[in-house]
Amino acid sequence: MNDSWISTPITADLLRGAIDLEHTEHGVLPHRLPAWARAQNTDGQLAMAESQPSGVRLVFRTRATAVELATRPTKRVYVGVPPRPDGVYELLVDGRPAGRASVTGGNTLTIDMVAGTHEHRPGPVGTLRFTGLSGEPKDVEIWLPHNETTELVGLRTDAPVEPAPDRGRRVWLHHGSSLSQGSDAAGPTSTWPALAASLGGVELINLGLGGGALLDPFTARTLRDTPADLVSFKIGINVVNADLMRLRAFTPAVHGFLDTIRDGHPDAPLLVVSPTLCPIHEDTPGPLAPDFSGLGSGSGQLTFRAMGDPAERASGKLTLNVIRDELARIVAQRAAEDPNLHYLDGRELYGEADHAELPLPDQVHPDAAGHRRIGERFAERVFTADGAFADRGV
Repeated sequence: MNDSWISTPITADLLRGAIDLEHTEHGVLPHRLPAWARAQNTDGQLAMAESQPSGVRLVFRTRATAVELATRPTKRVYVGVPPRPDGVYELLVDGRPAGRASVTGGNTLTIDMVAGTHEHRPGPVGTLRFTGLSGEPKDVEIWLPHNETTELVGLRTDAPVEPAPDRGRRVWLHHGSSLSQGSDAAGPTSTWPALAASLGGVELINLGLGGGALLDPFTARTLRDTPADLVSFKIGINVVNADLMRLRAFTPAVHGFLDTIRDGHPDAPLLVVSPTLCPIHEDTPGPLAPDFSGLGSGSGQLTFRAMGDPAERASGKLTLNVIRDELARIVAQRAAEDPNLHYLDGRELYGEADHAELPLPDQVHPDAAGHRRIGERFAERVFTADGAFADRGV
């Protein structure tokens, strides 16, 4: 390490997109749910997802020409599934892409989806380095991996660092499922919410929680308590594939979720987004189950299948089409007294024609091209002049 380099403590004023910072033995761990909400959660999948820093980035102003970031990532290993690529860190300088890197090593979380078990093994700290930057004052952003829990151990630069100034951009707070967290996006700035935020000129706080968009009250209260100018939530796919509730429970749960958000954001533009197209669940209820047959056939692709019976819709089981109809009805009912409440059919972001062109590789999640399509569509429909989040200068 260069002896002239400066170590800067990683504090909340250098981070955007995180809800909470947990102080660990070696550094800090960004969280996307606060400690009180984590204490109410008993689901290991949600605990893993909220600790994966989708949309979280280090942001600072500096003249530094070189930056080092020491982290301890947690790598996920799924039994019987090909290894996952290392998480990607992306560098932006004055808002423009300037580099990508990964950190090897770190902790390992081995997950057996069939047995429902997991094993955690600790590992070493790693370091990524960006060099050759301009010596001029500049805003530097390091976006953390959207799908890899990342303990931040140390920040070193060859010039002093200070928090970046507030550029006056509106803050967009979004909640959704693994699609919103980023699933198979190419990197943290390429998840569909990150792309839409960039195109819309807003600051993103992404509460996309893989497997965890389940109308949990503690998530609603987190949305309520997080300062924001614009709020959206995309709901449906996890409720179906977890086979969590029937229509009788879903309707009041959505109303309660909206009521709680409105307690903290009474007048903010609030957008409810229904599920994007997912053919296996359009008219077939959950639960969802992994299908390992593609691995044995040589395709190397884990896929998923819907295990429910379409006939069970009559008894209140949920499908994506049932949920879309009910969300549209709820929003229309409430919008009569809440003019800042809006609805967007998710199939406007990814529908039949998009699926024909960009099919879902595992039957559930879009690939990198799908994320780009969804992000661009969202920006076009929501941030433009007639959209729910258009900047009307109010």
